[in-house]
Amino acid sequence: MKKIKNIFSHRKYWASRFGTSPFLPTSREDMERLGWDSCDIVLVTGDAYVDHPSFGMAVIGRVLESQGFRVGILSQPDWSHPEPFTALGRPHLFFGVTGGNMDSMVNRYTADRRLRHNDSYTPNDEGGKRPDRAVIVYAQRCREAYKDVPIVIGGIEASLRRIAHYDYWSDKVRRSVLFDSKADLLVFGNAERAIVEIAHRAGKKEHPRDMTDVRGTAFARDAVPEGWTMIDATAIDEGDGVHTGAKLRPTAAGGDLHHVVRLPAYETVRDDPVLYAQASRILHQESNPSNARALVQRHGDRELWLNPPPIPLTTAEMDGVFELPYARAPHPAYGDARIPAWEMIRFSVNIMRGCFGGCSFCSITEHEGRIIQNRSEGSILREIEEIRDKVKGFTGTISDLGGPTANMYRLACKDDKTQSLCRRLSCVYPDICKNLNVNHDPLIDLYRKARAIVGVKRVHIASGLRYDIAVRSPRYVKELVKHHVGGYLKIAPEHTESGPLSKMMKPGIGAYDRFKQMFDAAAKEAGKEQYLIPYFIAAHPGTSDEDMMNLALWLKKNGFRADQVQTFLPSPMSLSAAMYYSERDPLRPVRRRDEDTVRTAKGLKQRRLHKAFLRYHDAENWPLLRDALKRMGRADLIGPSKRHLIPAWQPAGTGRKGGEGARAGRKHKTQKFLTQQSGRGRRPPPQNKEGA
Repeated sequence: MKKIKNIFSHRKYWASRFGTSPFLPTSREDMERLGWDSCDIVLVTGDAYVDHPSFGMAVIGRVLESQGFRVGILSQPDWSHPEPFTALGRPHLFFGVTGGNMDSMVNRYTADRRLRHNDSYTPNDEGGKRPDRAVIVYAQRCREAYKDVPIVIGGIEASLRRIAHYDYWSDKVRRSVLFDSKADLLVFGNAERAIVEIAHRAGKKEHPRDMTDVRGTAFARDAVPEGWTMIDATAIDEGDGVHTGAKLRPTAAGGDLHHVVRLPAYETVRDDPVLYAQASRILHQESNPSNARALVQRHGDRELWLNPPPIPLTTAEMDGVFELPYARAPHPAYGDARIPAWEMIRFSVNIMRGCFGGCSFCSITEHEGRIIQNRSEGSILREIEEIRDKVKGFTGTISDLGGPTANMYRLACKDDKTQSLCRRLSCVYPDICKNLNVNHDPLIDLYRKARAIVGVKRVHIASGLRYDIAVRSPRYVKELVKHHVGGYLKIAPEHTESGPLSKMMKPGIGAYDRFKQMFDAAAKEAGKEQYLIPYFIAAHPGTSDEDMMNLALWLKKNGFRADQVQTFLPSPMSLSAAMYYSERDPLRPVRRRDEDTVRTAKGLKQRRLHKAFLRYHDAENWPLLRDALKRMGRADLIGPSKRHLIPAWQPAGTGRKGGEGARAGRKHKTQKFLTQQSGRGRRPPPQNKEGA
């Protein structure tokens, strides 16, 4: 990977003379207190403004401020008309638009397409403060407010919707969000490197729509320019299979240094699910920043162009981003309002980014990449001291040292050249790559130094643990269990059966069994009573009714009664979403043959049944399970003994509510209905867990 410019080495913009803001301004009054007459950049977000490095707009805002730009934030503006988008005046350079830390549709709806009544990223957990498809709506209102101001979209929602994508809530393939939002430029992945370059070039009067050479961006153009070699991947090869990275060769001469891969067009993948699976496979194989090629996808009479992914931040750059002068608190305008997402992470520290696990249902890898970006030990320890000294309510407990996963800190490919050529979707599936360094010693050293800080009583590890990697380091497991588990440790085997696990790219249940043996032995040695709490997913592609039945039997045998369970939700751009929509497996060459079909639970009745198996102990689910077991020829599992899954009798007053999937809540209907109603339901916690 070639050397690139440090993001903090740019010459600062002229407005740096105004200095650093205690909080980035959210109103004219805030601007006046800072002596500003206008903003250079206005960031629009669907989240409450919490000035903390776990909140995307705070990070981007502070990074841009460090470059000398005057940055304002419009947090959760009223989207019913354009006037609220003029609250900070006309930005000199551009609007930066994001839906927030979560995709707005995932944030607002359950896996059963029911409205949630609350929102952890909103003051007092109030629902309905952001629109559906927030990036599109916000961008349109920005354009109505100031027609000539450029618009740059980014964040998780734009990142995961950057190409033609299956949208679970409308049950159809939608265009790239770039076209629906009518934005000038889309930034995908972690945006610091791209947004710094965009801002400085905009400060020199270059329009964002003309910035066609910035990595990690997507934009529209009329045609592929001259000098590029087109690699055609629009048809399925029934012989050798489709696009396998290095095997895919240019189809035309010329442009030796410039290759662009043509994806099947939007109109094609909209009408042909098999080619949608192919496009998904290609996109994920072109995700290594060291070897990824540009992608192009036709949308009507225009081309969507995706540059290669951003170059990961160096440790020095990561330290710089996380050590910017965050207030580490919500904006004072919120008063005493409680923001659940902030409450969850206020005493936690992010030590790394990225995930090489490659779980097919997860959006972390698609957004942050597979290369782990690490902070230095010193930077992490300084942040713990800052929490101790500055964050109100700190009692001595650091709630988490982690990130997308708990134990990938400083893990990487042993050889840079090998990594630069690799196109694997996962470094740990079907087994841990022989080239992967799995040494946990730097993480153990970090844990020890963190808990040795004066004033720190406990350091918990709450991020999702990759137990299949942890078993390679018995020393790490002992350290974790002895010092950093507060009675319970949550991990995510996701399933017990090989069918769904192979589609999830997750290890077999044997890896869980090995880790449990090590965990229990370490707990016994430490003289502690500690338990593992496993997470499982219902209705993932590749899962049969029999698979869920076997999982339920495993849960009962091992004494687990899951109260919070997850039904598979096809998040935009994930490989699992491609399986769900196409009923094909993009983890291998895509074909049209019937024998390559992936069984998928799509109907509400079957999805409800799969979730009911996870909660076999709930009497409300017993009528549904009895009917299913009889239909499956497994009535032998109905009876009064411990060997039976469910009883034949029903407690008085139960079984009348319909079981899973029939809980209180409004069903997703139309966009008009959704924008007029507030929701009911339960939203998931904001903290990342491995595989979440």
